[in-house]
Amino acid sequence: MSVKETLAQLKEKMNSNPEGIAGVEKVYQFDLSGEEEGTYQIIFSNDQVEYVEGVHQEPKCTLVMSDKSFLKLVEGNLNPTVAFMSGKLKIKGELGHALKLQSILNKYQ
Repeated sequence: MSVKETLAQLKEKMNSNPEGIAGVEKVYQFDLSGEEEGTYQIIFSNDQVEYVEGVHQEPKCTLVMSDKSFLKLVEGNLNPTVAFMSGKLKIKGELGHALKLQSILNKYQ
């Protein structure tokens, strides 16, 4: 599955069952390298989520990784802590925001 398909599927899951994102008002940015290189933002607002390509808002947290690592992360096949410690994942911004994202993703896997 591609990055865009994965993001669309994740958006659909979250918006159809917004309990896991209730009260979250944050913008996360993913700077991906690899075949599907690009910048994607996931915007949490009003108990809904949207994803966009490019930079549209100021992110609270930016995660830098390969497209393959991103797909594994969303699928639950990549431990973010191990990825961070091994250099596969770089975080710009507050680490607490990245931990919040991890807990959100865990609810939708």
